Amino acid sequence: MEEEIKSEFKRSGFDIVDEQEILRKCVTFCTNYSFTPSELVSSWEVHYLNRQLNDPIVESAEIDGFLLQLQNEKKEDSIKERVEGGLHIYSIGDVEMHLNNDDDIKDDTPGTPLNHHHDLLSPSTDPTPLVYENVLSSGKASKSKLITPFSKRTDRFSVKFSINTLPTVENGKQEPDHKNIENDEDDVVRRVPQRERCSLVIHGSGLKPGCRFMYDRTEDRLNAIENRIGKHTRAFVASGLYEEPTDPTSASQRSIFAVGMICCDAEGRLNEKSVMLQSSIEHSGGECVRLDLQRVDHYSIFPGQVVGIRGHNPSGHCFIASKLVDSKPISVADENLNPLKKQAIDKESQSTHTICKQRELSMIIAAGPFTTTDNLLFEPLIELLQYAKRRPPQLLILLGPFVDSEHPDIKKGTVDRTFDEIFHFEIVRKLEDYVERVGSGTRVLLVPSIRDANHDFVFPQPGLEINLSDFKSQIVSLANPGIFEANEVKVGCCTVDVLKQISGEEISRTAADGKPIDRMSRLANHILNQQSFYPLYPPAESVPLDFSLAPEALQLSLVPDVLILPSDIKYFVKVLSSESEGINNTKCVAVNPGRLAKGEGGGTFVELDYCGDSNLINASIVGI
Repeated sequence: MEEEIKSEFKRSGFDIVDEQEILRKCVTFCTNYSFTPSELVSSWEVHYLNRQLNDPIVESAEIDGFLLQLQNEKKEDSIKERVEGGLHIYSIGDVEMHLNNDDDIKDDTPGTPLNHHHDLLSPSTDPTPLVYENVLSSGKASKSKLITPFSKRTDRFSVKFSINTLPTVENGKQEPDHKNIENDEDDVVRRVPQRERCSLVIHGSGLKPGCRFMYDRTEDRLNAIENRIGKHTRAFVASGLYEEPTDPTSASQRSIFAVGMICCDAEGRLNEKSVMLQSSIEHSGGECVRLDLQRVDHYSIFPGQVVGIRGHNPSGHCFIASKLVDSKPISVADENLNPLKKQAIDKESQSTHTICKQRELSMIIAAGPFTTTDNLLFEPLIELLQYAKRRPPQLLILLGPFVDSEHPDIKKGTVDRTFDEIFHFEIVRKLEDYVERVGSGTRVLLVPSIRDANHDFVFPQPGLEINLSDFKSQIVSLANPGIFEANEVKVGCCTVDVLKQISGEEISRTAADGKPIDRMSRLANHILNQQSFYPLYPPAESVPLDFSLAPEALQLSLVPDVLILPSDIKYFVKVLSSESEGINNTKCVAVNPGRLAKGEGGGTFVELDYCGDSNLINASIVGI
């Protein structure tokens, strides 16, 4: 059977690492659960695709989680079959429950001693360890006794990617001791160095928790589009590089300049034949005209993008473009932020010059989910906080979802606590304990997600209701999207996966003689060039975009120093350059920390030191 399993993996294009051990586990599993080698490998291929693994390699750490998943599925099927016949199948969860309540049922009645059978309950007697799903979700069993795929992972806290542009003198920062990261907590606390607390100022008034939504009208959507086109038009004219835009739908042999929004001529994905340009009501009454981009040597467009177009419309039915400008001109000083809408978190933040040191800021950035799909133990979050205790940042930025509505237990309704209780006990309490241990030098910033089951399903989204009594200035909730300033370092963040959604709608052409542009950089640059956290229109079906709330909340009216855009696509840290014409070349550090938990395994987070400029950073993407 070992040879059959090996040949099936080879036939499917997979290489086996530590071949003898993996084949032994597979043979044991096939024997116990009546799987054929072909069925096993077919199931592995599904697991490989669902987990989005990078390399076609079968590793011991990954095969353990896979076999546990198959085992649970097999047992669930068996239980369903027998329950239909009126039988109850006692599981390890029932045994564990009775053992935990052993003290309550003791009496003087003589019975069979249990000590001789204690080893039968040990996970080591089973060739494939168990995952106690029912016990995990209810929280009735001791967490230390449970064996989960996440707890068995290898290669913990390994650096997946790093970029360091600091001078040699600055590189003396001590690297983390990953091997000792799980030492006793008292030892961890003794190693924590004291840090200065960063200032923290939140930009914009933001939405208030409990605000009314689902009241947007067609008129609100129309006004939002018209305002975007109008702002781009005024910016193009004010730059002095372009003349006053004209109507692109009117027939004209001469070359003209027009401003409008890219849209598709029908439902479905955009392509070169379906591109339309919708101009403003002022210039064309809001009419659309077909757009011919054959003469444009390079471009990158998507529905909802506002662009400047130079070309002519000889027939009145098709605008033939010769140049496309996809970035709105902006000056570095033009932030358009009302000083009254800057909220200092505490008195210290009102006088930043006494706190900030050359715009330096250390951050740890992580995006949810914060627990694996097989339980609600929040093991990845616990591990992250242990890491942050040993290497405390000035700012710990946690981006939702915190109580993920896509989690299997949440979707099936098998939890015995409310979503608010899960958020309070599993997230807030852990964070309170964390800031109490590391001291006042670290702040924690929470940004919600539309996938949070305990929060309003609307975008833009108000901040989370935390209701703290002791750590109000240390644990702060931000609206989604939001902009804040820490030690005068401007940071923008949005938890909607706008990168993935733009990627699915974008079409592009690269100049034949030009160097290829990194796709991730191009996607992130769209956010800066459009000066909007969510420039896509119409929005994705999964995004509850409400234009009646605060359309200004989506505006990114400045080039931030750091732009955080968590996404399901591959993690990255990139330094972006503004592509606007006629202004100083401004740079921004774009960060996608990935997801802290992926399936039943660990994901990634980012550790970033910003030292005064986008060209002076030390960033690492660390696997949890």
